[in-house]
Amino acid sequence: MTENTGEFSKRLTALGGIIVLVIAVLIGRMGYLQVYEGEHYASLADGNRIRLVPAVAARGTFYDRNGNMLVTNRPGFTVALLPLTEPISPDVIERLSKLLNVPVEEINRRIENHMGFDPIRIKNDVGPDLLTIIEEQKELYPGVVVEVQPIRQYIFKEMAVHALGYVSEISDTELEDKKDQGYKTGDIIGKFGLEKMYDQLLRGIDGGEQVEVDVTGKPVQILGKKNPVPGHDVVLTIDRDIQLATEKAVDDQLKLIGASAAAAVVMNPQTGEILAIVSRPGFDPNLFAQGISEKEWKKINENPFYPMDNKAITGEYPPGSTFKIVTGTAALAAGKVTPEEKILDTGHHWIIPKGNAEGEALGWINFDEAMAHSDNVYFYEMGNRLGIDELEKYARMFGLGEKTGVNLPYEAEGLVANRRYKEKFFEEDWYLAETFDAAIGQGFNLVTPIQAAMVMAEIAADGKRYQPYLVQKIMSHDGKLVKKFEPVLLGQLQVSQDIISLVQHGLKGVTKYGTAAFIFGKDFPIDIAGKTGTAENPHGKDHGWFVAYGPFDNPSVVVAVIVEQGGFGAQSAVPIGKKILEAVFHIPTPEQIAAQKKAAEQAKLEEQAKAEAAKKDKASRKDAEAKR
Repeated sequence: MTENTGEFSKRLTALGGIIVLVIAVLIGRMGYLQVYEGEHYASLADGNRIRLVPAVAARGTFYDRNGNMLVTNRPGFTVALLPLTEPISPDVIERLSKLLNVPVEEINRRIENHMGFDPIRIKNDVGPDLLTIIEEQKELYPGVVVEVQPIRQYIFKEMAVHALGYVSEISDTELEDKKDQGYKTGDIIGKFGLEKMYDQLLRGIDGGEQVEVDVTGKPVQILGKKNPVPGHDVVLTIDRDIQLATEKAVDDQLKLIGASAAAAVVMNPQTGEILAIVSRPGFDPNLFAQGISEKEWKKINENPFYPMDNKAITGEYPPGSTFKIVTGTAALAAGKVTPEEKILDTGHHWIIPKGNAEGEALGWINFDEAMAHSDNVYFYEMGNRLGIDELEKYARMFGLGEKTGVNLPYEAEGLVANRRYKEKFFEEDWYLAETFDAAIGQGFNLVTPIQAAMVMAEIAADGKRYQPYLVQKIMSHDGKLVKKFEPVLLGQLQVSQDIISLVQHGLKGVTKYGTAAFIFGKDFPIDIAGKTGTAENPHGKDHGWFVAYGPFDNPSVVVAVIVEQGGFGAQSAVPIGKKILEAVFHIPTPEQIAAQKKAAEQAKLEEQAKAEAAKKDKASRKDAEAKR
């Protein structure tokens, strides 16, 4: 008995020691967690009840050179997921997928790629009918929130779309490239045009609220708030009225002749400022800002004339006879011809039987006459005398074969005809016939419309070549100047002013008695220098060109127009150029003159009617007084 009692006492003592040890360990651990790890776990606890609800900053506004608003933002509603306390259930995802017409796979992909506490945005610019359903059936959509977000608004729809660009949600590929720049899933970014070029400045700085929530995820109180900072505003060189007039001139002409694609550039030759830039066909950028539908995307993507190509800077075309500006300058500057020398045009060149369009023969002609009438035989001979190497030298002097440097993405370089190119890609020698082709802008020559405008601008500006640009200045949201853009002189033609004057005079003849005279007529009130061109196209009808500047004595504007598959430039492109110049110089068109005349006649008739009514009223009052 005593022996058993002693054994039990030992066991009880041992158990008591173990219990004391466990209690001591627990107390020690609690002390360690509170003293040494207290701050860490307090932070984790706060993380469970504090959430940051972001507020998206509005993108900066685009204005034209006169302060007219072109692109702004409007309030819109975005449906998002905000899993404050627990993951979003599959049932909710399924329900939301059906309501918003967004695939379950797409919603799950967004959830998987999401990082941080920001809302997981599912669909932008949602209509009031869907918002009402979510609001009225909150219990069916736990974790689903509606944000008020700025939606990009392009006020004039497709006007200047290829310059302004568009915005859309960042893709997975773009996110990988931009993560280090602060971009995140669901961000709206510039995808094209100036929206892309100046995205960082336009974006602004997001703000938000630090919200305390209870265990159910319901907000309890706002702990802190940071207001979003709107992005910088951009003031363009574009003139809204000239842009609209240019687009109307292009659209009207395409409809008239049954063509589908064209491009036009209007710029100041003394500064490089672009006043208007057009590419057709176009598209409405609002479709992308709102979240483009599959049907609309298919319509744009499958258009054979590529609406999303900015043909003004990416389209590469044979320059046709507009290249005779280069050939003529080179021939005069190199002393291969004098302005007085006459060359016999029998319809074909005497070395290689290449001739004029439709077999035309102009007889003995000098430089002015050859330029005005765009005579091929004369310029074949200039190519013969110059040789391809000298012709290439002057083409590069004009800046051809390289980008102009305009502040838009994806600009093409074009191509200057040269023997090295042919040897490299075709492994063949250069032939004289190819020099003939190069001299009149065919063969291996390729230019973009903005390069064609640049060449004409150099002649207009007495040999100076300015970099084309689209942005005048960038302003902060509170009106402070962030950056101002000034004209950049890129080069000067290494030819005498006398030579440039001879070329200018020859180009003036184009609109006075040459290939564009029948469109401009004798009564056009401003002297214009111009050059028509027809570029051979192996895939269909020829492309039509027209480049021009004015006023002749003090040039302030250059116009370059190309109509794809429009046929002769004089018939397809010149009418567009004329309408643009009429808009720039505020010259009333025949239609406007007729409308003004009709309005004046109507006003005169109304005035006569008022006078007659007043006369009758006076007579009536007189009769009434006589009777009294």
